[in-house]
Parts: sequence; C-alpha cells; structure tokens
Amino acid sequence: MSAQTPSRPAVAAHGWVQALATVLTGLVTMGVVAALGLWAAGAADLPDNGFPRVVAATVATAVGGTVELSGNAGALAESDAGLTVVPLSVTLAGALVLAAGFLRPLRHRAVAGAGELAGWAARIAVLWVIALLALSLSARQTFSLSLDGLGEDALSEIGDLFGVSPEVGFTTDVPATVFFGLLWLAGVLVMALLVSRGAPLPGRLLRFQESVRPAAYAMVALLLAYVVVGVVIALVVAATRGHPTETFAVILLGLPNLAWLALTIGLGATWDGRVDGAFGLPMPHVLDEVLRGQDVAELNLGTLGEHDGRWWWLVAVDAVLLLAAAFVMARRSPARMRAWQHGVHMAVALALTVLMICLLGRTHAQYGLSVLGIGDLGGDLGGELFLRPHVWTAVGFALLGGLVTGFLGGLLARPLRHRGEVAVGAQG
Repeated sequence: MSAQTPSRPAVAAHGWVQALATVLTGLVTMGVVAALGLWAAGAADLPDNGFPRVVAATVATAVGGTVELSGNAGALAESDAGLTVVPLSVTLAGALVLAAGFLRPLRHRAVAGAGELAGWAARIAVLWVIALLALSLSARQTFSLSLDGLGEDALSEIGDLFGVSPEVGFTTDVPATVFFGLLWLAGVLVMALLVSRGAPLPGRLLRFQESVRPAAYAMVALLLAYVVVGVVIALVVAATRGHPTETFAVILLGLPNLAWLALTIGLGATWDGRVDGAFGLPMPHVLDEVLRGQDVAELNLGTLGEHDGRWWWLVAVDAVLLLAAAFVMARRSPARMRAWQHGVHMAVALALTVLMICLLGRTHAQYGLSVLGIGDLGGDLGGELFLRPHVWTAVGFALLGGLVTGFLGGLLARPLRHRGEVAVGAQG
C-alpha cells in the first residue's frame, strides 16, 4: 500500500484544467501550422475574410473531418467540385503535441489502472469533441467568382448577358468531422501509450509490451525519419531552385504525404494517379510528369526511373532506414527474443504502417464550370488530380520487407546490451 501512496496526487492531477490545456495546445499548434502553410501558398488574400475559415477547414480535414465543396452558377450554368485530401503535416504536428500532453501527467509511473487511464482520456475526449464542434461550425464560406479571368471571352460575355455569377464554397460535415476526429484522437492516445516506454499500463496489459511497444516505437521513428529526410531535401530544393514560399507551403501542409508516399514506392508499391488541368504537384516535378496526360497513370519505381534514374535510390534509402528501425526495435526488446520473432514483429508493424499510409495518402480533387455548354467541366475550365494505392500489393511488400529487415536487425542487435527487459513480476 505504501508503494502506491505517492501516485495518488498524480491521479488527482489528471483534471479538467490539464485536459483543457492539452486540447487547446494541440488545436493551436495545428492552427498555426495550417495558417503558415496556407499563407505560404497564397491563401491569405482570400476575399470576405475567408482565410480563418479556410484554416479551420484545413484543421478539420487534418483530423479526418469531411469538407464538402459546393458550387452555384445559376440556372444557365453547371459547376462541379470535390476535394479529398489529408494535410498530414498539420496532422502530425497535432498528434505529437496531444500525445505529449496526454503522457505528461503519467510520467514516472510504473503501473496505472485501466479506470484511471480511461478517465484521463475521457476528459480530453469530451473537450476535444467540443473543440471539433466549434471548428466544424466555423469552417464554412462562399466565394463569388468572376468569369472575366477564366480564359474564354464568349463565356464572360454570356455570363454578363444573363447575369450568371458563379459561386463556390465549402462546408464541413459536422457529424462526420466529430466522429472521425474522435477516432483520430483515440488512435493518437493509444499510440502514445504504445510508443512511450515510460508510460504506465494496466497490470493485465504488461505482458504485451515486450512485443508491441518496441515495434510501435520503431514505426514512429521510421515515419519521423522520413519526414526529417523530406525536410532536408525540401530545404535544399528551396535554396538551389528557388520558389521558397511554395516549398515552405509543402513542408507545412503536405510533406508527410510525399515522404511517406516515397516510403511505399521504395518498398515496391504502385499508386494509380492522374493530373489534369491547372492542378499540379508542387514537389518533386517528376511526379507531375508521370501523372499528367494519361487517363490513369501508374506511379512506381519503374515509371519514375524512366524519367529520372536517381529514383531507384529510394530502394537503398528504404533498406537503410528499415534496417535501422529494425535494429532499434530489437535493441528495445528483451534479449531472449530470437531473430525470427523480430522479423515477425517488424513485418506486422510495417504492414499496418503501410496500410495506414495508403488510407491517409489517398488524394482526390476536381473542379469544373460550364455556361450554356461553353467551358467543359473537364477541359480548360476544369481539372482533376487523384492518387490511389494498390493497397494489398503495398501491404504484401511491407510484410516481406519487414520480415527480412526485422530478422537482420535482430541479428545485428544480438551482441549488444538490450535495454528492453521488462520485469513484469516486479511491476505487477
């Protein structure tokens, strides 16, 4: 009993004030990253005070929310628009801050009861739902478009004659945003408990931490390593090829989208895609070259290598970083684990990670406008961009790559001292 007495103040400290601070810090961080990225992309000049609402919509999509685009061009016109994309830079920033805030009151603890952890998470979840409601209700805006700048004189003249004034806008699906935002929060908090070796677990779950925690930590380290590599490459591109504001917009909004796409392609995955109209991929340019001009183009090592042979280096980068992640996993695991067990753990963890990337990395955007049949919805006044993975092929390559690198990582870590031994009996 005396050994548990010091933990009582920590249990009581998990109150509403700290939960509110955690939620607000996470939300503000995501808002700042989104605002800076949108500012670098040129969205600060939006009319009708639309910039704050676009920032709110960006944060909503970053946590899994749904933003619905709408168009109203009058009875003589037709419009079409759609957008599905997750700004993973904003997502990653919010996840890291929320996870740190969730774990902070739990540090220096060996074991925590399931009720305590559930209560602490529930406080954060309640306040998070309130924040999502406020975010969703504020993320809506309508903009009026001028036909003069759309490139066809006949279209502008007809619009002036019949008084056609097209409008585009966006609204946030409140129920979907709250539901998926809550699922996203649950995933962040669970992953925080799995990754942090110092976070307490209920006594019944301690036996799982030897196999789950090292693999989860290795996958988070792998994803962050790819982001760091992507930041370095982006900064080099900005310094040597110009366009720094566009590059910073990519870093602050969608760098993990590109970095983690490269991870899957280096493993051998294939993505189908298309770029049409004014849409373009900001970095690197070769992606735009591969995807533009075809109904459906394949994006993989073969097609990228045809345009630039340096893309084959992705295989080497994947091999080095995966082997490093497997080595870290093995070092954090008990020394009694065999190499084939490390291979199995790495394979399962990498397959789940690639599956997550495939689900979050899907991208689709389209727009179009036609007045009295002038201006094709898919032509000069329209455009489309999409990326979708061959999911199960990607997962299969991840299983194979995880088995090989996990086995090799286990062999490399065997002669070294392991720090992952867990005294389950003593903690229980």
